[in-house]
Amino acid sequence: MLEQTLLQGAADLGLVVIALLAGLLILWIAVSVPVWIAAKILTLGKARFTRAMLVTAVGPAIYAIVFFISSFALSVALGERFFVAAVSFILAFVAWIGVFKAGFDTGWLRALAIALLATIVFVIIGAIVTVALQALVPDVPPITPFPSF
Repeated sequence: MLEQTLLQGAADLGLVVIALLAGLLILWIAVSVPVWIAAKILTLGKARFTRAMLVTAVGPAIYAIVFFISSFALSVALGERFFVAAVSFILAFVAWIGVFKAGFDTGWLRALAIALLATIVFVIIGAIVTVALQALVPDVPPITPFPSF
């Protein structure tokens, strides 16, 4: 009886992990498409889809790294204050725009436009994918910072 319960729990966990990974892959591809289209328009056709996928994957990682390092450094230097989070957010967003700038070989303003479009699309598609995954597999955790619907 215990072995069967453990096997069922492992199977359920495996299904949740597979659903979560599939959701993240779908989200990554889905967000890369509009980023690629925006970059294609804003760079006068120079952007490639593979580059959009790379930038879409690297951008949030750079954002998180810069945010956490700057938050830690500013908190140590200045103490816990509201503006520490605000400054860290701004620094991280500028770093993220820098990834778009470097990735698509464009200027800061065009990179900002691409980043803003990517953010809007992430919110919309992320919410849709989260709802769809939770409808299919109720125990899967949300892949976006939105509450379940």
